[in-house]
Amino acid sequence: MAKTIIGAKSAPRLAGTGAKKQATTRHLATPTQVAPPAATPASPTVQRLLIDEGGEGQRLDNFLIKVLKGAPKTLVYRIIRSGEVRVNKGRAAADTRLALGDEVRVPPLRLAEKDEAREAAVPAREFPVLFEDEHVLAINKPAGVAVHGGSGVSFGVIEQLRRARPQARFLELVHRLDKETSGILLVAKKRSALTALQDVFRNRQAHKTYAALVIGTWPAQKKVIDVALHKYLTPEGERRVKAVKDDDSDGRRSISLVHVVRPFAHFTLLDVTIKTGRTHQIRVHLSHGGHAIVGDDKYGDFALNKSLARGAVSEAVAGVNRKSLPDGRFERMFLHARYLRLAHPATGEDIVLEAPLPDDCAGFVAALAPQS
Repeated sequence: MAKTIIGAKSAPRLAGTGAKKQATTRHLATPTQVAPPAATPASPTVQRLLIDEGGEGQRLDNFLIKVLKGAPKTLVYRIIRSGEVRVNKGRAAADTRLALGDEVRVPPLRLAEKDEAREAAVPAREFPVLFEDEHVLAINKPAGVAVHGGSGVSFGVIEQLRRARPQARFLELVHRLDKETSGILLVAKKRSALTALQDVFRNRQAHKTYAALVIGTWPAQKKVIDVALHKYLTPEGERRVKAVKDDDSDGRRSISLVHVVRPFAHFTLLDVTIKTGRTHQIRVHLSHGGHAIVGDDKYGDFALNKSLARGAVSEAVAGVNRKSLPDGRFERMFLHARYLRLAHPATGEDIVLEAPLPDDCAGFVAALAPQS
């Protein structure tokens, strides 16, 4: 099977085309791209939305939740039950699967103006493109940027991309990266690509490797971490994950493969390939193994992280030459999704994506004292 190897500077990029407008019926490529239905707050009108490949295969309730931004789910289900929503002029259930060419009638609804204002406030932003064709977009996400809005975050990568590409017919996240993790992130440009790629991830057919710098000397012989993980909420309502015993009914089996790339005097640079995709898997597995990731604000060494961020760690203490660092500080988590190999959603050919270490991480590695 042929392979396509894509680097950060060699990727092709194709321009999108906008959808055509009609006087009475709007073509809907994806619900997340559609403006709220009310033309003005004072005079909401009926909408008749024609389903194209962006909405094909979606459940009616999920379709409406995305179209009617700001509408409570209780309202969405009420208008479906009451028959105010019609599919091809007939009543439909919430779990009705929409087909190509279906017409969905949406009744007049007055939605909160604050949701329109919030959407308008999303700044347009493009991100470094590793690969792009008519099916999929692969970007190199910077650290410190959430992949989507929610949980106190107004917007993320996907909202900014949609804002930057108003002509795009469909843009949806295929998978997730933590806010503080940088690296390869996939976005589907067609619903068929989204479902195909999600199946690849679900069936563990995607090969993902992360670069991680951990505190201390990682044992070279420790190559497999097979430790179950359990998600929970802190008293403050924050999401956390902990390692649990295999027989713990709340735990899910999680497997990470670890390879030592380069040992340093006080740190170790690792390649971690995940066989399962659990929340915070690499962070918790490495911390549970006694070597937390540098800069990890949830499972790491908080005192060391603080010192690194202030540029207060000396070479004698941590083997860091501060003069080699920008401003003498390191202020992020050192976890980077650097490699991804998977089948193309349309052709089935292998795509190999690679993202080099960001400058801040590469600079920090260059400042570390070698192992004696």
